[in-house]
Amino acid sequence: MHACNSFHLLALALMLGLALVANVSAADQVQTANGLVEGTTDNGVHIFKGIPFAQPPVGDLRWQPPQPPKDWEGVRKADAFGPRPMQLSLFGDMRFRSPQISEDCLYLNVWTPFTPSTPSASATPRLPVLVYFYGGGFVAGDASEFRYDSASMARKGIVAVTVNYRLGVFGFLAHPELTSESPHHASGNYGLLDQAQALRWVQRNIAAFGGDPAKVTIAGESAGSLSVCALMASPLSKDLFAAAIGESGSLFGTLTPVSLAQAQEAGVRFATAVGAKSLADLRKIAAEDLLKAKPGSGMGRFPIAIDGYFFPESPLAIFAAGRQAPVPLLVGWNSREGGPEAILGHQPPTRDNYTKALQKLYGNRAADALKVYPAATDDQVLPAATALAGDRFIGYSTWKWSDLHIQTGCHPVYRYFYTHPRPGASGGAVHSAEIEYALGNLATNKDHAWTPDDYKVSAQMQDYFANFIKTADPNAAGLPPWPAITAGSSVQVMQLDVNPQAAPETHRDRYLFLDDLSNK
Repeated sequence: MHACNSFHLLALALMLGLALVANVSAADQVQTANGLVEGTTDNGVHIFKGIPFAQPPVGDLRWQPPQPPKDWEGVRKADAFGPRPMQLSLFGDMRFRSPQISEDCLYLNVWTPFTPSTPSASATPRLPVLVYFYGGGFVAGDASEFRYDSASMARKGIVAVTVNYRLGVFGFLAHPELTSESPHHASGNYGLLDQAQALRWVQRNIAAFGGDPAKVTIAGESAGSLSVCALMASPLSKDLFAAAIGESGSLFGTLTPVSLAQAQEAGVRFATAVGAKSLADLRKIAAEDLLKAKPGSGMGRFPIAIDGYFFPESPLAIFAAGRQAPVPLLVGWNSREGGPEAILGHQPPTRDNYTKALQKLYGNRAADALKVYPAATDDQVLPAATALAGDRFIGYSTWKWSDLHIQTGCHPVYRYFYTHPRPGASGGAVHSAEIEYALGNLATNKDHAWTPDDYKVSAQMQDYFANFIKTADPNAAGLPPWPAITAGSSVQVMQLDVNPQAAPETHRDRYLFLDDLSNK
C-alpha cells in the first residue's frame, strides 16, 4: 500500500474514532441554561450528579436567599455528587455517597431515561418529573443517600431529581440584622428558599433532560414531607409544580412555624452564645464552629419562621382559606411512627403507669385521651401508647394536612396508611420505613434480608407512586383500586401492605381530640 494511502486511512480511522467518542459523550451531554453538563449512563439511565442550581451560599451569601447560578464555559462534568449540607452525624440510617460536608452544597441530581442526542429527541413526548426532598428534621440528610436513588423511577419513564438544601443554623437562622438587610424584611427559611430555587431551575431546565415542566410532582418524607407542605403554602413556589406527595409529616403540628419575632429571638440567643456581637461577626465564624455550637434544641435545629416573605401568613391560615397550591395530593403515614417510650418513659407498660402518663400530658383532658387511646388492660397499653406516640409525633399533623386539603384544595386527595414492617421488625412500620419501598430501592439497603413479600410491597407501592407522578392518580390496571377523597365524599384510606386494600377511615376521633387541643 502506498504511504499516502496509508496516511489517509489512518487519518480516516482517527476521525471515525473521534466521532464515535464524541457520540458517546454527546449521549450524556445536556445544554442547561448555565452551560453544558456531561453525566454518565448506567443500564439505559442517564445520570447527572452535582449540578449547581444556585451560587455557593458562602461569605456574604451565608444567610441570604439562594442566588441564580453563574454560567460556565466548556463542559462541566456531572459524574459525582456535590458536597452535602453542613450537618452533624445524627441518624444511623443515613448512607451518603457525597464526598464531604460543606457550606457550598446547593447541587441537584437528575436521572432520566431520555437520550438528548437521538435525532428524534425534539419530537419525543416530554416525560413526567419527580422532585424529591430528603428528610432528617431539617438538621441532617442529603440528596445522595442510597434510599433516594432515582434510577428505578427513571426506568418507569420518569425524570427524577433529588435536591440539596441548607440545614440547621445555615438554613434556618433568623436574626434582626438579617431582617433589616433583607429587601423583603424577612429572615430565616433559607433551606425552604433553596427548595423553591431548585423548582425554578427545574422549570427552566428540565425539558433539556426530557422532562415536562408542566408535569412536575414534588415529594418528600419527614422533613421532606414538611417541605412539600411548605412549598404548597408559599406563594413563591406554589405555581412551580402540578402534584404533591407527602410521606409522614406536615407543618400543622410537627415543627410548627413560629412568628418572625420568636425566630429572631432564637437567633439572637445563638449569636450571644457564640460570642457574636453582630451579623458581621457571625459571618466570620467558620462553618465548622457554627455547626458545633448547637442551639437549645440540642440537635442544631432552628424554627421555621412565618417571615412575611416565604410565608406571608401562617401555613394553617393559607390552607384554611384555600390559598395553597391547587394540586392533587397523595399523603399518608406509617403505623409505628413513634414508640411507647415517648409516652411511658422508662416505666413498665401497666395501665396504672399509662393513666399517670396521660394525666401528666393532658391534665383535666386525660380522661378524654383515654377514651380515644383506650387501654383497659396491661396488654393494651403498648399498642395504645404506640398509637398516641406516633400521632403526637407526626400522624396527627399529616392527618391535618390531608383533612385541610380535602376541604379547601379543590383537588383529590389520596390517603394511605403504611403498615408493612421491615424484615425482623415487630409492631408495625417505623418512621421512614417506606422510603426504599416507594422509590424501588430495597436492593440499595444491605441492612435487611429482604423477602419476596418485601419486593411485592415495593413493586406495588412504587407503581402507585409512579402512576400518580404520571397522571395525578395512583390507580392503574392490575392494582387494587385506591379511592380519591374530595370534599363531601367518604374518607377511604389505602392500607399499604402485602395485600393492599382501601378501607374506611378509622380513629378520626383521635385526630379530632388532638386537633381540639392544638386550637387552644
